[in-house]
Amino acid sequence: MKEIEIRKLVRPNILDLRTYNAREIPCRVKLDANESPYDWDSKKVSRVSQTIKTNRYPDPEAKALRKTAGKRFGVSHDWILQGNGSDELIYYLITTFGGPVLYPIPTFSMYGIIARALGEKDIAVPLDAKFDLDSGKMIAAVKKDRPRLIFLSSPNNPTGNCFSSVKIIKLIEASKGIVVVDEAYQPFSGKRGFLPLLKNYGNLVIMRTLSKIGLAALRLGFLIADPRIIGEVNKVRLPFNVNAFSQEIATAAMKDAKGLNSTIRSIISERGRLFAAMEGIEGISPFPSESNFILFRTKHAGTLHHRLLKKGILVRNLNEGLRGCLRVTVGTPMENTAFLKALRSSLKP
Repeated sequence: MKEIEIRKLVRPNILDLRTYNAREIPCRVKLDANESPYDWDSKKVSRVSQTIKTNRYPDPEAKALRKTAGKRFGVSHDWILQGNGSDELIYYLITTFGGPVLYPIPTFSMYGIIARALGEKDIAVPLDAKFDLDSGKMIAAVKKDRPRLIFLSSPNNPTGNCFSSVKIIKLIEASKGIVVVDEAYQPFSGKRGFLPLLKNYGNLVIMRTLSKIGLAALRLGFLIADPRIIGEVNKVRLPFNVNAFSQEIATAAMKDAKGLNSTIRSIISERGRLFAAMEGIEGISPFPSESNFILFRTKHAGTLHHRLLKKGILVRNLNEGLRGCLRVTVGTPMENTAFLKALRSSLKP
């Protein structure tokens, strides 16, 4: 067998990357990945999937899907581009516009990972003490580095809060590049979001996803922007990128607005109950959330994470990036009650 030195063939920027490990950890109650605790009606999924012709390629333009998404988001279908979750759309944006890529930290890690994977410079600016944008430092980075892309997750993962709308608008107006507001968690927020401002700012792009509202298995996200931006990004989109099952099921699910909105309301209600209960637990400091998860601080985060897992409760350990912090996804009432019980007992000496 011919031996070759693989690492000598790999691009230098890839050698420096670390693999993103989305590990499946066995547990009784899974509250670590910001998934919805409710899936869409399984009978409807079965009925829709029976109409799909498996021997044919999916619609390459996802016309029905984009029209239905347009109605949900209040825009024309030509303002929408479909992708396999937000990850693929981030990849397309950076491929299309290049770098430098600017974003605050802590935030969704894929902005930086994909920028580095594509060999583009990435610039990370820490949030302020209240987890809001540090407007001065962000504007300074815009002037100094002239980023072609700025990514802002609002509500932000992992902090759960919305960034100041005034600060976001200042960035949009200061930037000569594209500003992407990632609204993956917007359905759980009391804030309006930035969709109404799309036609006011030609450099504004919105990202939305179905992953947080019960359709994570479909891996489906949307880019919403001026058709001129959509047209350029569409040039790098892989043909047939969204499969027929995801297209058909997502189209049917989005038409079932009553069902989707009902689960969103349930999660918001449970988030309130969970936050109030956590506030009353000594040794736990939860942060207010506009998302489907709650970030909280504790003295010994690593130990608490381990104790919860021993009781079958899996939450996200963020101790490396946010010292003393864990993140819990809002689950069903039963799952949240199980988490609170395990949390109280795990804090005992």
